[in-house]
This record gives sequence, C-alpha cells and structure tokens, in this order.
Amino acid sequence: MPNPQHEIPSGNDGDSANAAHIAAIYYSLGNAKFYKGDYDSAIADYGHAIAINPHMAEAYNNRGLAKREQGDYDAAIADYDRAITIDPNDAEAYYNRGLAKVDKGDYDSAIADCDRAIAINSDYAEAYSNRGLVKGRKGNYDAAIADYDRAITINPNLVEAYNNRGLAKESKGDYDAAVADYDRAIAVNPDYAVARYNRGNARAGKGDYDAAIADYDRAIAVNPDYAEAYFNRGSACFGKGDYNAAIADYDRAIALNSNLAEAYFNRGDACFSKGDYDAAIADYDHAIALNPDDAEAYNNRGLAKANKGDYDAAIADYDRAIALIPNYAAAYYHRGIAQAGKGDYDAATVDYDRAIALNPNYAAAYYSRGLAKADKGDYDSAIADYDRAIALNPNLALKRRDDHLQQQR
Repeated sequence: MPNPQHEIPSGNDGDSANAAHIAAIYYSLGNAKFYKGDYDSAIADYGHAIAINPHMAEAYNNRGLAKREQGDYDAAIADYDRAITIDPNDAEAYYNRGLAKVDKGDYDSAIADCDRAIAINSDYAEAYSNRGLVKGRKGNYDAAIADYDRAITINPNLVEAYNNRGLAKESKGDYDAAVADYDRAIAVNPDYAVARYNRGNARAGKGDYDAAIADYDRAIAVNPDYAEAYFNRGSACFGKGDYNAAIADYDRAIALNSNLAEAYFNRGDACFSKGDYDAAIADYDHAIALNPDDAEAYNNRGLAKANKGDYDAAIADYDRAIALIPNYAAAYYHRGIAQAGKGDYDAATVDYDRAIALNPNYAAAYYSRGLAKADKGDYDSAIADYDRAIALNPNLALKRRDDHLQQQR
C-alpha cells in the first residue's frame, strides 16, 4: 500500500517551497484516490506531483503501485526503477518492484529485488515473506519455509507468512503442519478467507471432507463470490459421494467464473457418477471448448459415450486423448473396452497390451484382456491374465477366473 505521509513545507520559503507544497498536495490526493480504488485518478495526481517535483521518489513508487493494481506491470516496474534511481536505499521500492516481477513470472529478478530490500532493511518481514513466495513457486519449499520463518520471527502477526508457509508445507505433503499454519493465520485474522480456503484444501487432502467443507463454508461466508471455494467445496462433497451437493457448488462456481474449465469437468464427473451421461457429455464439451488440450476430458467424455453404447464416438475421444498424451494407459484401456463392446476382441487385446506395457500393475487391464481372450475361446491365456489380475487385486477377477475353470472341466 502507498506511504500516506509526505512532509508539506510551510510555503514561506519562496517559489521552490511553494512548488514542493503543491507537489505534496497532489501526492496526498493520489494516495486518497488509491485507497478508494480510483487508480486512474491516483496515477494522474502522482503524475502532477512528479511534474512539479521530478525527484519525489515516493510519487514514483506509489504511481507504480497504482499501475500494478491495473495489471500494467512493465509501467509499474519503470516507476520503481525511477524511484530507485532517485533513492538507491529505498527498500520499499525494491520490494514493490519484486512484487511486479512476481506478477510477470520473472522469479529470479524478483528474488534479487527482495535480496536488495533485505540488505537495506534486515527486519523487512514482508520482503522475507515475498521472497519465500517466489522460492515456493520455483519449487524450493525448504528455502521458502526458511524465509517465512524469518518473516514470522520479525512480525508474529503477518498472516500472509503463516498462510504461505502452510502452502509450502502442504506442497511437501505435510498436511498437519500446513493446517497448524493456517490455524495461526486464522487466529490472527478470523475473517482471512484465503487461509480458511487453504485449510479446507489441506483437510480435503487428508480425506477429512467434513472439516474441509466447514472451512469452505466460512470462506464463502466471508467472500460470497469466492468461486474457487465453491469449486473445492464441490470437490469435497464429491469425495463424500454427495453428487447433488457437488453439482450445486460447481453450478455456483461456474456462475461466478464461466471460464473455470475444471468446474465443468468436475461437474461432468459428478453427473457421470449419477448416471446422467448426457449432462456429463455436455459438461465435458464445455471443458474441452475452454481447454482443447485436456486429455482427461476427452477420456472421460469417451467413458460417458461408451456407457450410452456409442462406441465409435467413444473411440474417437480416446484417440484424441492418446494423441495428446501418448503414454495415457487409462485411455488405451478404455479404448480396449469400447473395442470389445463392438465385438472387436483383437483390437481390444492390442489396446490392453499397450495399457499393460505402460503400467505393468494395471490389474483391470489384465482382467479385461482375460475377458477378451475368453470370449475368443482362449481360456488358458484368459486364466493366466486372471491370475495376474488376482495377484495385483485379489477381489477383481477371482470369480470370473473360477467360472472359466469350471467351463474347462
């Protein structure tokens, strides 16, 4: 946020003092408009201040903040550059330039700016926190956690540091430690919707769907337009098998963000689970329109079509999934099922062979290949596949194997 203070000279020292006085007034006006969210007017006022006093580093810095809020990261960086040129020891300008570089995905330069801000002010908690954020995005979670630790030591009430440290720990699979950090963030600010949301994600990752739903409920109560919270609450409901509740949440997420491809995809899965294959196909259509390279959406749409008996259309979808991901074992397996549904057991066997080559522990593929071989009358080979399926999953093929053993007696 902008620095709201700038000393205003008395105006009794001639023209230069009067000019500085006017520049300071424009600067203060810019700050007021920034806080109201009127970024265009804020930028204009900071510009007036700079025109009168080209050496006002604070005006460049705050104009950069306003431009960043508008998504104009290059222009923001240019303003931070100018602020730093005027005052090379302006830690805040380095920090803010780092934030804009994070927005652009220029993580190495962002870290360098945080380093410089910390070198100027070793107690700059936000700079440690932001550097941790960047390191986490680069996948260096341990280094990120170390930076969050330092930020929290300096400022034990920095909720963003607790939240982001939780994300880093969650990325390492340490859900309990992540939840503890989200707990702390929420203790500092009970209405911190993002921490509620993230704690819900961690709890869902542990399979504790009820607790996750309670967190999403609270996040939504704080921010009723939180599309991601509706989406993830829907996923938690799906995990519990409550498909109607899941669909209702995906509906709301889509209403808030019609470009959320994952919500269409997941709603399709929920409709599929209810046996509503037409609705599932419509949702997979939307997901594919938004993301034409989503191999899983093609695969799942193929499943829905196959369940309707439209094997040719299903095979076309599996073909597309495989074209996108040539090592997609499940798509080969499902295409084999569709080929078998058409009575083409040779083609089915070829697909099962490929699925097994990609995943030698694919019990269902052994089982289905056994079925295809049995349908061709090759019972010995079928039994060998059932044996392998049983070894991998004792409950999967035992009965079918025994049936074919009985037929051979």
